Amino acid sequence: MRRMPVEYDLHSHSIASDGTLTPAELVQQAHAAGVQVLALTDHDTTDGITAAGASADELGLQLVPGVEVSVSWQSLTVHILGLGIDPRCSALQSGLQRLRAARDWRAGEIGRRLDKAGIPGAFDGAAALTRGRIISRTHFARFLVQQGHARNLREVFKRYLVHGKPGHVSGEWASLEDALGWIRQAGGLAVIAHPARYRMTASKLRRLISEFRELGGVGLEVVSGSHTRDNIHTMAALARTEELLASRGSDYHGPENPWVKLGDLAELPGGCMPVWESEAWPVH
Repeated sequence: MRRMPVEYDLHSHSIASDGTLTPAELVQQAHAAGVQVLALTDHDTTDGITAAGASADELGLQLVPGVEVSVSWQSLTVHILGLGIDPRCSALQSGLQRLRAARDWRAGEIGRRLDKAGIPGAFDGAAALTRGRIISRTHFARFLVQQGHARNLREVFKRYLVHGKPGHVSGEWASLEDALGWIRQAGGLAVIAHPARYRMTASKLRRLISEFRELGGVGLEVVSGSHTRDNIHTMAALARTEELLASRGSDYHGPENPWVKLGDLAELPGGCMPVWESEAWPVH
C-alpha cells in the first residue's frame, strides 16, 4: 500500500515577530490544515519556540525549531532560514540580540520619517499592533492600512516602505558569514528563504549561492508562498545545478494574508533532494 506523503511547511511566523497568531494558535491552525511538520521561523528571534513546541506535543505535530535571520549582502537584504536550531545556543542568541537592537533603531527611524511625511503617530500605532518585542515594517503597514493611507499591505509597501519612498529605512543586518556561523553553531541547516523575491539578476543570485555554499549553507527554498509556478521550476533547476537541498515553506504570517495558506503548498519538483531527507537533517 502506497504511503501518503508527509506535509512539510518549513517557514512560518507568529506574534513573536510579525505574524498575527500566537505560537500555539499557529500550530493549531497548521495541524487543522493537515501540516504534519512545521518550522517556526520568526524574524531574528526564537521567543515563540517553547510555546509552539508545547502545543505541537499536545497535537502530535512535529515542530522544527527555526529562525529567519536578516542579512545584508552587497547592499541588499536577504533572509536566511536556520532549520533545526538549538535555541539555547549562546552564539545564536547573542547575534539575534544585535539584530533586534538594529530593528528597534529602524522602527524609530521609520516613525520619524513618516511623521515628517505628514503621518504622525506611526511609531506608536505600529507598536500598539505588536504582541511580541519586535516592531517590523509589517506592523507599520498594518497601521497605515487602518488609518486609510492604503487599501492593503502590498499597496503600503509600494507607496511608503520601499526604496525611494517616505518610510524606507535601510537595515544594517548580519553579514552572510556571521548568520551562517550562528546557525551552524546552533546545530541547524541554513536555507536561503524565498529566493525569487530578491531583486537581483540570475548571475547575482548565483554569486549569492556560491558564497552561501562556501560558508556552509546547504539549502534553497524552492517552494514558497510567494513563488509562482514558474518561480518554483526555476528555483528547482537552480537547486539541482548548484547541488543544494530543496525546502518548501508557506512563509505564513496569519489569516489576514489570504493568498498564503497553511497546508496548501505545491510539491517539490522531481529531481530535488528535500532538505528533510538529508543525512544532516537535525530533526528526527
